[in-house]
Amino acid sequence: MKSSTSPVPQLYPQGSPSLSRRTFLGGSASLIFALTASKVLGNQGFVRNHPTFPAYPFSLGVASGDPTADGFVLWTRLAPIPLMGGGMPNESVLVHWRVAEDEAMTKVVASGSEVASPDWAHSVHVEVEGLKPDRWYWYEFKAGSEISPRARTRTMCPLDTPAEKTTPIKMTFASCQHYETGHYTAYEHMLAENPDIVFHLGDYIYENKGREDLVRKHIGNEIMVVDDYRNRHAQYKTDPALQAMHHAAPWVVTWDDHEVDNNYAGDISEKLKVKPESFLKRRAAAYQAYYEHMPIRRSAMPTGPDMQIYRTISHGQLVNFQVLDTRQFRTDQPNGDGLKTPGEAAMRPDATILGTVQKKWLDQQLGNSNARWNVLAQQVMMARVDRAPGEEVKCAMDQWPGYEMDRRRVLQSFRDLKVSNPVVITGDIHSHWANDLVVDFEGNKAETVAVEFVGTSISSAGDGIAIPEDHETVMKENSCVKFYNKQRGYVSCQIDPKRWHADYQNVDYVSRPGAPLKTTASFVVEDKTSGLQIA
Repeated sequence: MKSSTSPVPQLYPQGSPSLSRRTFLGGSASLIFALTASKVLGNQGFVRNHPTFPAYPFSLGVASGDPTADGFVLWTRLAPIPLMGGGMPNESVLVHWRVAEDEAMTKVVASGSEVASPDWAHSVHVEVEGLKPDRWYWYEFKAGSEISPRARTRTMCPLDTPAEKTTPIKMTFASCQHYETGHYTAYEHMLAENPDIVFHLGDYIYENKGREDLVRKHIGNEIMVVDDYRNRHAQYKTDPALQAMHHAAPWVVTWDDHEVDNNYAGDISEKLKVKPESFLKRRAAAYQAYYEHMPIRRSAMPTGPDMQIYRTISHGQLVNFQVLDTRQFRTDQPNGDGLKTPGEAAMRPDATILGTVQKKWLDQQLGNSNARWNVLAQQVMMARVDRAPGEEVKCAMDQWPGYEMDRRRVLQSFRDLKVSNPVVITGDIHSHWANDLVVDFEGNKAETVAVEFVGTSISSAGDGIAIPEDHETVMKENSCVKFYNKQRGYVSCQIDPKRWHADYQNVDYVSRPGAPLKTTASFVVEDKTSGLQIA
């Protein structure tokens, strides 16, 4: 996507860009507000318009996300003391922003101001509209006399652009970036690939208390209240490789479990003694902090423990991404967690991983789609993988096989709705997988109806291994599995009207910096064909 005219920002941005206060203010007449110390703005009350800070307030960087054909979301959070609550006073602050067509910010095309409120940890979500489609832009923020790192983002092709005329897109996806267990070396390599868009499929943070025996250490104990979650997000956001990747392209994010509590299901904690009403208070705190730290739209702003994060991202008629939430609305794991024989509990028709409302929405989106490629961007593995040798069957109950009837309903929808080229992209499992997806493994509907690309972790589980200990069993017992690897990394995809090409990218170690990148497998899916082919 026009990458030749879109240089990648530096990996480790050095503080504020070199830009005079006069130059920034000249970009928009609305920024004349910065000439006064404070102001009352409508129903916002008192807003500090020219604050001073004890340290650089853009310590968490900036980010963009959820791109459309004419805009995107811009995000930042003022946090001069990021690991101690942010270090901001209990007052609102006016933050200015601007978007330009060039990296030097001489061709400003949009600008304005947003209020950073202490109620939302002084985070800012700007929804920019009215821009040109299918091109790169640059943006930055300003608060008081301080200017944020300058970053880039892009718009998508209009929805009415035929697939053949839609610009091919390079998409990467990642998940599971446990700060303590390794360095984010994979993001350094992802940055060098210059993707058009990044999907993060969950476990952006981990909730456990800090440990002394790991590569890096979480601050604090297990996080339970909103201030704890804010500090944990801030600690992750201070990683320079993660910041740089956010500065280089728009992200589309969804959560899995560790953003709240390991393997939670709806209002049920992993710790079964915790009452649902108590757990929902924790979930509300986690959801608020998640919103405060992600480049997502204000329509996703949580109300207590409820937050709608499922949505559609489109790029012309080439590809639709249906971003799912497999945590908030699921029923409890029918057989508990871990590897279990599925049995009757997993076959219960009322067991759901999506919930009724989200499943209805998904069917509507798939039924109305005219995209060449239709993608479910989601969290847990959909393939029904038997992890036991011989006649015994054991599957992961926290994944789709624990909700077998819901899994079949989604795959059946692909067939019944005649969905064009369905693809599932997945995180969670800290390993790479390439899977053909069938409706009924044990019945008469074993033909492939979709494919699944499962991405390994960025750092979770530490240094991995190329050939897992159960590799032979998995490959022998599951003809649908075409590739299985347990190293760290991500998946890089090239999507055009004729085919989808996926490279599985790995690093050998994350326990120390500097691991080189290697492509361990590549697969293609051809238009109007079913199943994976080795590239």
